[in-house]
Order: sequence, then structure tokens, then C-alpha cells
Amino acid sequence: MLVKKKIAIIGTVGLPAKFGGFETLAEHLVKQLGDQYDMTVYCSKKNYPKKARKKTYGNASLKYLPFDANAFLSIPYDTLSVFHALFYADVLLILGVAGAWMLPFVKFFTNKKIIVSIDGIDWKRDKWSILAKWYLKWAEKIAVKYSNADISDNEAIQDYTAVRYGTLSNIIEYGANHTITVKPTAADKEIYPFLAKPYAFKVCRIDKEYNVHIVLEAFAKMDKYKLVMVGNWDNSNYGIALKKQYKGFSNLVLLDTIYDQRTLDLLRGNAFVYVHGHSAGGTNPSLVEAMYLGLPVVTFDVPYNRTTTENKAFYFSSADDLQRIIENTRIAELKENSVQMKEVANRRYTWEVIAEKYNYLFHRVIKSRKKISVRPATAALPGKQLLGHGLGHLQSTSMFYEKN
Repeated sequence: MLVKKKIAIIGTVGLPAKFGGFETLAEHLVKQLGDQYDMTVYCSKKNYPKKARKKTYGNASLKYLPFDANAFLSIPYDTLSVFHALFYADVLLILGVAGAWMLPFVKFFTNKKIIVSIDGIDWKRDKWSILAKWYLKWAEKIAVKYSNADISDNEAIQDYTAVRYGTLSNIIEYGANHTITVKPTAADKEIYPFLAKPYAFKVCRIDKEYNVHIVLEAFAKMDKYKLVMVGNWDNSNYGIALKKQYKGFSNLVLLDTIYDQRTLDLLRGNAFVYVHGHSAGGTNPSLVEAMYLGLPVVTFDVPYNRTTTENKAFYFSSADDLQRIIENTRIAELKENSVQMKEVANRRYTWEVIAEKYNYLFHRVIKSRKKISVRPATAALPGKQLLGHGLGHLQSTSMFYEKN
């Protein structure tokens, strides 16, 4: 009988998923690959009341730890998860870099295989303090250096790691086919009257890097166009100030965070256009979900979003840009974009495709001893040997456009 390889999934809040992209990823990996591997997912006790804690979810075992999985406490949370996984797992799939300080010890003193998803370029985000940015930048370097494979969720992140670290990162995005279009009922329309007419939609954490202020500024000047925005308005001074500033506009509907999947799908799936303001991260789950629902997409103009949408969306960099797009784009153009976004999502952003990529990566790291690099193999040969073949130029593979 073939013994299943043991996979530990580290760095999520836990299962069942109800918090974010990594949790949704873990849930679908368990669903798609749980019959092929013996999987364990680490969960935070802080986020699951005692009565809600299960021993298993699907084919995966659940292990609960007494730490929060976010912010500073993610460091001890991930550290303890990694330490516990060393006693049984063949592969450690680590989502995020908070616990990366342990990886040199894991690499040198065990034969465990390490896969790390670096979660965008997290250290560049404005929400972190200078100390937190320093740690995350250092942890990112350690994670890439001491993993058997690292994952980028976007081609732009792969370019970044290739330049900075010389590693050939593995591009694996997120799936979106857990979302569905929900037909509004009479009760739905009574709760959300705006469902009866066209509206734009946006859902995100209310942070500066998601350019909420730009989107609100633009729609505040367009009283003929309704915007529905869902987010955690009361969790920051930034969100509280924006809510206070714009709550009096009749065309702006500012809703608090919605965790119920049906309600979120109802509001998002029936929108006329999706506005995506993210300027940080990689492949954002909220964007690929909107694409899968076949919504026309107007997104902030950064490389991450262009690669996700294959340069086929509408792009803005300011409130004036966004206003021009909303006011001047014809309905026929929006319908055409809807078809394009759906085609890209069907081809690239389904959980079946994403799980198969992870499955391939698990197999590869289990069998391989060497991490794939962007450096040519000849660069490892002695200089004299290279010179003897007229190939001395291959000894140096420094990138010309980033040195630190």
C-alpha cells in the first residue's frame, strides 16, 4: 500500500475558511488534494470558539495553537506551527514569511521539504512600522534562500524575486470558482434597495494601499452613478475618517464587512462594474473573484493588476482617471470587457487549476534536492574552466537594474 506523503499547511487563521485568501486557498487544497496527501492545517484558537473547533475538516487534520495568526503574533504562531510540523510532516507549505527565521535550522538539521508563499512584497506596505518592515524584508530573504521552492502569486512578484534573490519562483495564483451569481429575491431587494438599479461595487480592507480615498473621491463627483463599498470602516482612523466624510452622499453605500458568502456573492455578482483599488500585493483574490463572475473591471494601474487581467481591463491612477472611465465608457465596451474577464478567469483562476499546480510542486520538491535558480548552471563552474572554453563572462550573473 502506498503511504501518503504528509503535508503541513502553516500560516492561515484556520478552517473552515472565513477570513481571507490564504484560508480559502487551504480549504480548496484540502478539498482537491486531501485524498492524495495526509494534510494537516494549523488554526488559531483565538478565532474559533471552543465549541466550533473540529478535529478534522474534509480529509485534513486540524491543529489549534494559542496565538493570533495576524500582525506581530503571527511570528510565534508560525514558529510553533513549524516546530510542531517537524515531528511528522514531509513537506511544510508555509503561507507568509512571519516564521521564516526558523528555516535555516530546519534546512540544516532536518530533511523536511519547505515551500514558502511570500505573499506579495509585504514589507513595502504602508501599514507596517519601520521595525516591522525591516523584519518582513529580512524574513522574505530568509524564506526564499532556505526554501526548496518559493511561490509568487503574480508574474510581477516572480520578476522581483528573480532580480533580488536569483531564484526562479513558481507562479501559482488563486482560484475564484467558489463564487456564484445569486439572483436577488424580493427579500434581498427589500434589504438592499440598490439591487434594483445598476451600481459599481468594491470590497476590501479599508487601508490606504487599496486607494479607497481615490475611489470615493471620484464617485462623490458623479451623483448619477451609485457605488456600493464593503469594508472594515471602523478598524482604523483612515476608515473612520472616510466614512464620516462620505456617509452623507446619496450615491455612496458604505457597508460594514460581510462574511456570509451568499450575501457577498449577491452584492458583487449583480453589480454593473467592479472597481479594484489595490496598489499592493500580487494576484488579489477579490479581483479574480470579480473576473470569474464576469464583471467588467476597472482597476488601479499597477503591474500586479495588469498581469492578473492580462492588460484587458480598464486602468486608473487618479480620481480624475476613474471618473473619466465611468462617465465615458460605453455599455458595449463594458459588456465586451465582461466576456474578456470571464475568459481569463475560466482559463487561469479555477481551484482545479490552482490545486494541480500545487500538486506538481509537492511532487517536484519531494523528488528534487536542488532549488531552481535563474543563474545558469555554468556560473557554478570554476573561473579557469570557463575561461578555457571562452565562457568567462558567465561567471558573473549580476542583474544590471537592481543591486540591493
